[in-house]
This record gives sequence, structure tokens and C-alpha cells, in this order.
Amino acid sequence: MKRVRLACLALGMAALAGCSMIPTYQRPEAPVPGNWLYDSASQGTPAAALNWQDFFVQQQLRELIATALRNNRDLRVAILNIEQARAQYDIQRSERYPTVGGVVGATRAPSPVNGKEATLYTVGVALSAWEIDFFGRIASLSEAALAQYLATEEGRKAAQISLVSTVANTWLSLVADQELLEVTRQTLQTREESLRLTRLRFDNGVSSELDVRLAQSLAESARVALAQQQRQLALDANSLSLLIGQPVAPDITGNTVLAGLTLPDVPAGVPSDVLVRRPDVQQAEQQLVAANANIGAARANFFPRITLTANAGTASDALSGLFKGGAWGFSVAPQLLQPIFDAGRNRAGLRSAEVGRDIAVAQYERAIQTAFREVSDALAGRNTLGEQVRAQDSVTEAETVRLRLSTLRYDNGVASYLELLDAQRSLFTARQQQIQTRLLLLQNQVLLYRSLGGGWNDVTSPVAAQ
Repeated sequence: MKRVRLACLALGMAALAGCSMIPTYQRPEAPVPGNWLYDSASQGTPAAALNWQDFFVQQQLRELIATALRNNRDLRVAILNIEQARAQYDIQRSERYPTVGGVVGATRAPSPVNGKEATLYTVGVALSAWEIDFFGRIASLSEAALAQYLATEEGRKAAQISLVSTVANTWLSLVADQELLEVTRQTLQTREESLRLTRLRFDNGVSSELDVRLAQSLAESARVALAQQQRQLALDANSLSLLIGQPVAPDITGNTVLAGLTLPDVPAGVPSDVLVRRPDVQQAEQQLVAANANIGAARANFFPRITLTANAGTASDALSGLFKGGAWGFSVAPQLLQPIFDAGRNRAGLRSAEVGRDIAVAQYERAIQTAFREVSDALAGRNTLGEQVRAQDSVTEAETVRLRLSTLRYDNGVASYLELLDAQRSLFTARQQQIQTRLLLLQNQVLLYRSLGGGWNDVTSPVAAQ
């Protein structure tokens, strides 16, 4: 009967455990305007619901992104961090349950009966210092560990979004590099031919040495630009190789040109709905939840800790008699530890937890503000880059006509050679700016897609693949 009462007492204390001292969580108000700074009217599927396979329709780019999701080491680390955080949560959660183990021992001491040396053998099971979580300290730590695990999962999503957009933008840069390289080669070929003709005219006394030097300067400038473009192409290819975790094929862009690429437009929605769904914002909020739970654990440290130690088993002076004629026994030893003097440790711990929550609030608000700026920047680009591309196309067309007319004027002796060279130089610059502006437009569309939380669907986990 005594054993039953003790067991009932332990169960009753365990049932009372569950009191929580965690402050009531309230999501901070978003410190951003209620509307975007630029017109965000758009029809289509929201970015967060649009798989990257549907956003990027180019086959080469799809294959690159899929390869990066399999091989990229940064994403692999993010996924392994999830596994580690889950294990840490399991460890912390196990603290809520008792640890039961088998105990086997042998003690040799003088017998209280005859004073001779005797050996006492014992075997049984023991419950060692199980803390009954009456004030919710362990539960608070468990909730904090769970929130950290969820934050790590959101961090993986954010890492994938960043990876997908970075691979896409790097591939677009490679396409632009190829176009710029081709334009520079054509320009160099034209200028070398112009230099050859100018030298021929100089040798025949028709042109001056000034014309020769101008033509030579333009040809060498094109050669400088060609070397720069070749270097930039190699650098972007190296960046893409690092992202996908393997060498890049020489024909990775195929015959793709920027003018032939299109990306779907995505609606921006309302800031209060869009921003809180971004994985990086959710990661910051889960870290805030964890910091809030740590306050509950720090508060519980001011109250008594109740631990329970119990064991049951049998003892005998002979191994053969342990389970036959041994003496059975059962004991329960509850213990209550009330802090009296700790040199301010618990108070400092609570203050540290409260400051940690304040830091997490600031980090959450910073994440919201950063997300709002990224979306606003992308919307500003969407509202202006389209018109910039159209205007730059008109500039390139005008410079092309100008060069043709200047060539006719020069061939008929109406215009100076300087006018012809200036037209060549202006057209080269216009064609370069045309390619770069188209690149900015496409990369801005990728930025808007990423900023609105698109690109984390259907991740391929390298951990699961192993």
C-alpha cells in the first residue's frame, strides 16, 4: 500500500507539472508602410505559389538549377543544420521523461552479524534524478528548441530561394557576356579593317597620320574591351561552377539571346500578407519565439526544482540466490531544491533572456524592413526598366542609321574621318548598353520573384538522397 501511495504521489506531481511561465507571445507590428511605394498592379500566380520550374522555362536554366539543388554545398549545409537542430530538439524533449536503467552491483564489507568479510550482490532498476517539471522549466527549453528547429527549416527555404535566384542571374549574366563578346568581336573586326584602309590611304597621301592614330586608338580600345569581356565570361562561368558544384559545359547558354528571353510577371500583393510568408521573415519570427520561451525557463529557475530518484531490486549474499531467495526492496527519494543565495545568477539569467528577446524583436523587424525594401526595389525596377529598354533600343537603332549615313558621307568626301569614328564609337557603346539594360530587366524580374518568396518549392535534399 505504501508503494501505491508513493506511486500515486509521483503521478500526481507529474500531472501538476505543466505550469508555464513563458510570456504570452505577440507578433510585433510590421514597421513598414501598409502599401508598396510603387504601383504593384499585376495579374498572375503569386510568387510563393509558383514553382521555379514554371517561372524559368528555359531548359538549360532548369537543368542548372536542378543540378545546383543537388550539389550546392551551402544548401547541403543548410539541410544538415536542420537534421542537427532536430536532434537537439529530441535531446531537449527527452528531458521531460524519466531515465530508467538497470543497476548491478557487488559490495564487500564486514558482516554486521559475525564481523567476517561478506559480499552482497544487488540487481535492479533505478530512476535517476528525474526532474518533475512543476514550473515548466524543461517545457520552456523544449519549446525553445522546437522553435530553433523550425527556424532552421525556414533558413533552408531561404537558402534555396537565394540559390535558385543566384543561379538564374549568373546564367543570364553568361548569356549577356556571350552577346557582349560577339558584339566586341564584330566591332574589333570592323575597326581593324578601318585601320587597314586608313593606313592604305595614308600611304597614298590621301589621309593624315592623325586619321591613322585615331583608327589605331579605336582598334586597340576594342581589343581592350574584348579582353575584358573574355575575362568576365570566365569569371561568371567560375561562379556558376561553384553554385552548381561541377564544371560548366562550354555550350551552357546555347544560342540564347536576351531579346528572346521572357519571364512571367508576378503580383506583389499586400505587404502585410506577403512579407510574413517569406522564409527569412518566418525564420526571424521563430527565433523570436525561441527567445520568448527562454524567458519562461529563466523565470522557472527562481522556483524550487523537484527531483525524484527511485530504485527497485533484489539483494543476496550469493549470485545464485539473487532471483530465488534474495531480499526484494523498493525505495523512492523525492528532493526539493529551493534557491536561497546564488549571487544574482538567476536574476542575471532572466535579464539575459529578456535582452535576448529584445534582440530577436529587433532582428525580426529588421528582416521585415529588408524584405520590404527588396520588394520595393524590384517594383521600382519593373516600373522603369521596361521603358528604359525601349528607349535604349531606339538609341541603338538611331546610332545604327547614323553610322550608315556617316559612312556614306565619308566615302563621298562630305564628312571628316573624325565624324565617322565618332559614329562607330557611339554605336558600339549603344549596343553594349542595350545588352546590359536587357540584362537588368531580366535580373530584376528574378529579384521580384525571389523577394516575394518564390523558388523554395520541390527542394531536392542531398541528405535524403544519400
